[in-house]
Amino acid sequence: MNESEFLKDFIENVLDTDAEVKMDTPLIDINEWDSLGVVGFIADANTKYGKKVTPQQVKDAKTPQDLFNLLK
Repeated sequence: MNESEFLKDFIENVLDTDAEVKMDTPLIDINEWDSLGVVGFIADANTKYGKKVTPQQVKDAKTPQDLFNLLK
């Protein structure tokens, strides 16, 4: 998985938005990034990417790039 594949999946499946989101977009500026988005990301990390991430790790993330780095 590369950054563009991650970002496409993140926008379509976690955020479910048509808004323009880039790897350096602050998560706090994304309206769709809420508690359901966090849960969706954690679930995807586990099922799609085989990574276990904690809610604290996700809370500490500031951008989609930070979330992507959790999956490496």
